[in-house]
Amino acid sequence: MNGAVFLAVYQRDLRLAWRRRTEALLPVAFFLVAASLFPLGVGPDPQVLRLIAPGVVWVCALLAAMLSMPPLYAADHADGSLEQLLLAPDAGLAVAAAKAAGHWTISGAPLVVAAPLLGLLLGLPAEELPVLFVSLLLGTPVLSLLGGVGAALTLGLRSAGMLIVLIVLPLAIPALIFGAGAAAAVDAGQSASPHLSLLGALLIACLVGAPPATAAALRIAVE
Repeated sequence: MNGAVFLAVYQRDLRLAWRRRTEALLPVAFFLVAASLFPLGVGPDPQVLRLIAPGVVWVCALLAAMLSMPPLYAADHADGSLEQLLLAPDAGLAVAAAKAAGHWTISGAPLVVAAPLLGLLLGLPAEELPVLFVSLLLGTPVLSLLGGVGAALTLGLRSAGMLIVLIVLPLAIPALIFGAGAAAAVDAGQSASPHLSLLGALLIACLVGAPPATAAALRIAVE
């Protein structure tokens, strides 16, 4: 992988996100607002909120990640910079990895930081908060990597946002199940290690497989 291209693309995405702070914060705002509406919808019963809290946080995190996926490559493709980036040797893999890393830094990391606060809002016990944090720390990079594949496959197509959702959501279901199941296991008096181990294995598989698949899709899209 071309390290210089990776670093250049990653830093460029962070600078652009800083200049467009309102757009960059939109997924985080959606995450916070959507999760905070659940107590109003299902009622204030602490027992009910505690049971659904891990699933609510994970579903909202998944939807917030999908919200920020359509523009991932669209702007670079529209102005021709993507084609220029892919001219460098082994640049496709570096661009795919840098875009996924940048997306996680901008959109995924704030979700991980905000999750314990939402857990407290939903009445999650203190012993489950670290598990929820670790599960999102392992799971949100998976969403960024899979979302990168979906964004590359739909690059230049009409209704790309809906197509990304249709492609990525089925692939992200295991991360959702294992992530929510980790906190639920602690609530049931069981160990969260199996769920977190499976999340870690899923992250490794995505780290190995998603960037090459994204790079191949980008090559096809620009040809």
